[in-house]
Amino acid sequence: MSAIAVEPSNRGIAGALPRAAARALLLVVGLAVLWGVWEGYRWLGIREHWTWPFKVNDTNMPHISKIWHAFGQPLQPDGPPLRHYLWHYAIFTGKEALAGFVLGAAIGFFLAVALSQSNMLRRGFLPYIVVSQTVPILAIAPMVVVGLGTKGVSPWVSVAVIAAYLTFFPVAINTLRGLLSPDPEALELMRSYAAGRWKILWRLRVPASLPYVFSALKISATASVIGAIIGETPASLQGGLGYAIVNFNQYYSIQPANLWATIIVCALLGIVFFLAVVALEHIVLKRAPENVA
Repeated sequence: MSAIAVEPSNRGIAGALPRAAARALLLVVGLAVLWGVWEGYRWLGIREHWTWPFKVNDTNMPHISKIWHAFGQPLQPDGPPLRHYLWHYAIFTGKEALAGFVLGAAIGFFLAVALSQSNMLRRGFLPYIVVSQTVPILAIAPMVVVGLGTKGVSPWVSVAVIAAYLTFFPVAINTLRGLLSPDPEALELMRSYAAGRWKILWRLRVPASLPYVFSALKISATASVIGAIIGETPASLQGGLGYAIVNFNQYYSIQPANLWATIIVCALLGIVFFLAVVALEHIVLKRAPENVA
């Protein structure tokens, strides 16, 4: 019996290794393809003198090797390399984005729970929630920073609020859809057992909404990073990726690789947030009642 019990586990581990190797190989191949497309487009653009949608030259499209080399170049003589600054900038922006992500996700979730309990609330508030996302974030960011600054709130907290603004909407809409997704027959069965509104919510609606919630969290994870980067500009913070983008943009004509390196770090930070949500989704949904024997 013990041999039979161990065999599926071994098969699972053996099967996971080829899948991990295949994903790693796919990642390498994907990066190689992107590298080739970039360099190929650059070569053709310079040779054919393309000017649309932008002029292709060493400034607008530097070699990938130059961008990679920029990570090791010091910004000042005898100073640390660029990667040292970008690492600390990414940590700073990541702190703001994480705070905004958690705050926005919590607001979106509980807002969806409230709206799921009443048709009148949905009809009254849902249009305003949708309209809130039509206002450009560049217009809202200075208002949030100045308004909270007059209350003595730290600038990085204001940036986190801006990130939360971009985060709550996908979570609220997708969670609401998930909370309303249970089969009517399942609802009737719960009511036949005299289950109250809150028991139906936490025993039926919330578990049914988890796939929708995590789909929204994946979107919001990257949106929170974007919100934090945008919010750092009006907040005049000099320690994040937003500051680095503004700073390196001023010297783009002579050092374009620094800005491109910063953009890569911004993308990597968003990917880290996305993968963290994917890992959490795997843990939570794997332990869902329907997946437990």
